[in-house]
Amino acid sequence: MTLLNRIVLTIKSNVNSWLEENQDPEQLIEKVVEEMQQQLITVRQAVAVAIATEKRTQREILKHKKIINKYYQKALLAVEEKQDVIARKALKHRYEYEQNLKILEEHRQQQQELIGKLKQKLKELEQKISAAKVKKNLYLARAKTAQAVYKIEELSGEVMGGYNSQVFAKMEEKVLRLEAETELIMNGSQDNLEAKFSTLETEDEIEQQLAKLKGK
Repeated sequence: MTLLNRIVLTIKSNVNSWLEENQDPEQLIEKVVEEMQQQLITVRQAVAVAIATEKRTQREILKHKKIINKYYQKALLAVEEKQDVIARKALKHRYEYEQNLKILEEHRQQQQELIGKLKQKLKELEQKISAAKVKKNLYLARAKTAQAVYKIEELSGEVMGGYNSQVFAKMEEKVLRLEAETELIMNGSQDNLEAKFSTLETEDEIEQQLAKLKGK
């Protein structure tokens, strides 16, 4: 199993565990992003190790090439001096280092391919984390908006109905009762005034009739 496959399985396992715990969606998103960030660090470390290993292999390759060239020069010099034994020995060492060089070059080729894959996966993981952060921010914004709308609707319901509607109904009833009582009082006062005026008119009529009688 590759490093990236292990990382994916780890993230999925943690997410499933959090889902089973029925955690708050906001906290769950935060944990997922945090987990991805931790795995990103792991991948970056793996890339760094692979690059360091490839560089060491490259140094070994250069070192082997120098040694191969050195034994080749020794062999040439030995041939010129007609020292065949020394020439053969130098060529033997040269051959051994050439074989090792082939192995190192193949190994370096594999390392370069691995580094290329790791860098590509690293880039993909960074993009996924960036997208996850955007989704997280969008979700949090939507969640806050939904909470605000819910609160408004809740307050609106309390104002327009329920307890507050009963309060307004009682207030209206009280106002109507006060208006009725005021009207009765005003009507009663009007009746009293009319009665007084009627009494005055009657007394005036009697006084007039009395004056007529006295004038006869």
